[in-house]
Amino acid sequence: MSSILLLSIRPEYANKIFDSNKTVELRRVRPRLLNEGDLVLIYVSSPIKAVLGSFKVDSIMEKPPRELWEEVKDKAGISKGKFNDYYQGTSKGIGIFFKDIHRFREPVELQSLRKKLPELKPPQSYRYMTDKQLKIVKSLGECSR
Repeated sequence: MSSILLLSIRPEYANKIFDSNKTVELRRVRPRLLNEGDLVLIYVSSPIKAVLGSFKVDSIMEKPPRELWEEVKDKAGISKGKFNDYYQGTSKGIGIFFKDIHRFREPVELQSLRKKLPELKPPQSYRYMTDKQLKIVKSLGECSR
């Protein structure tokens, strides 16, 4: 069974994903149920506060930060300094490589999400979603106003 993940990403990094300047998402903790081929919805955090699109997981890498940097330095859209700050004090880093990036026609703003899915809270990092929740988010993102 595949998972659907709602992943919170800062605006600067989300923009790099949609501009194809970033092909790996870095995390300190691996989402346990996330595997190759799973769908990830991109929730862009404050000040945007909206789901802007999705991607499919191509592969997931877990390595010590020094080794991970060698694999992702040209793909992560982040400086070595910020990378080192992010992984300070951790023994391993996670790289979620992705493909099939899809940007919704319309941003799915937090207010719209709350009206249709009051139980869905934006994640600090990530949260899993149901097929029903995905269907609603996709319908909101693909409709034209």
